[in-house]
Amino acid sequence: MGMTITEKILAAHAGLDKVEPGELIEVSVDFSLANDITAPIAIERFREAGAEKLYDVARIALVPDHFVPNKDIESAAQCQLLREFAVEHELPHYFEVGRMGIEHALLPEQGLVLPGDVVVGADSHTCTYGGLGAFATGVGSTDLAAVMITGRTWFRVPASIKFIFEGNLRPWVTGKDLILYTIGQIGVDGARYRAMEFTGPVIDQLSMDQRLTMANMAIEAGAKNGIIAPDECTRTFVEERAQRSYQFYQSDADAQYEQVITYNVSEIEPQVALPPSPANSQPVSSLDEIPIDQVVIGSCTNGRIEDLRLAAQLLKSRKVAPRVRCLIIPATQAIYRQAMDEGLFTIFLEAEAAISTPTCGPCLGGYMGILAAGERAVATTNRNFVGRMGHPESEVYLASPAVAAASAVLGRIASPEDLD
Repeated sequence: MGMTITEKILAAHAGLDKVEPGELIEVSVDFSLANDITAPIAIERFREAGAEKLYDVARIALVPDHFVPNKDIESAAQCQLLREFAVEHELPHYFEVGRMGIEHALLPEQGLVLPGDVVVGADSHTCTYGGLGAFATGVGSTDLAAVMITGRTWFRVPASIKFIFEGNLRPWVTGKDLILYTIGQIGVDGARYRAMEFTGPVIDQLSMDQRLTMANMAIEAGAKNGIIAPDECTRTFVEERAQRSYQFYQSDADAQYEQVITYNVSEIEPQVALPPSPANSQPVSSLDEIPIDQVVIGSCTNGRIEDLRLAAQLLKSRKVAPRVRCLIIPATQAIYRQAMDEGLFTIFLEAEAAISTPTCGPCLGGYMGILAAGERAVATTNRNFVGRMGHPESEVYLASPAVAAASAVLGRIASPEDLD
């Protein structure tokens, strides 16, 4: 009996010929990471354990990205702790403001996480790297501390669910719409502790930016990891970036899946997830006119260059609606520069949008776009729980950059087709 791509990666890192769902295994870790919220706890646990050395300084990244540039004294102290620890241990992959980016966009861009890797991070959206064909998942800060010391961790091998996407994408439908639709179909616990394997002819045609977006939100369905088998698109992306060797894995034809779910994307239109859950996904055309106060285009889900290009396409020669704030947040410094070089910033500024340095900021209600009571935002972020972006009486609607940009212009939740 064959294995899925997830099982193959875990077996290889456990030194085993074969693994099966439910089996407890110990694996070697190729790369680990933490940010300014989670790293301080991991550092504290590292020191409490009496550890003096990291297992491999080249395999650990510390990325202050949630509350940076420091928004207050407390966040400054958190970042100071990371900085001092990085200096103490001579970490080559500490990313200071001016060089940093949102971690889950930055690390693939830097070639630090690669196909075939086992990657763990003290952040739930570590599953993003599954878009490269890696096994990547979030862990707690204490678990990360143990990885920092030993370079190893343990998992229960997850069962896999295969999602096959067939048909032809409708206009303005992106990877964000596909994953919102999927979560809407199966629910926030529909893939609980499962590997979500995305495949099919539609996935084969998606760009790397969109693949990373889909894998990023696997956690919103409760998944242990999301994964897309690597191909020539993957190779093109990693060849010029990879800082070490990597390996492509594929699922066997006779691999066993807990479920196989097939979607015809021809039936899927741009989606909007209504608060307070990513599972409340509905076609944008089904929504009544819902006025909004803010639009956020950015985050580890949709702050990449293709996302900014899509937003600029719709904002060009248009203005953000009066009384609406539109925030553009490039996910990394390189994306920031590329958007600037391509003239996207001119489009955003002429549309009267505000452009931010890379930061997670408003996604988690950190800063750079906190909502007041009664305010509504359309965001390209990944979560819309109660109080996620500010006041508990505010609301967040999740959507693609296309829907977000159209909504910014019309001052209400809108489809790009409404601008025609």
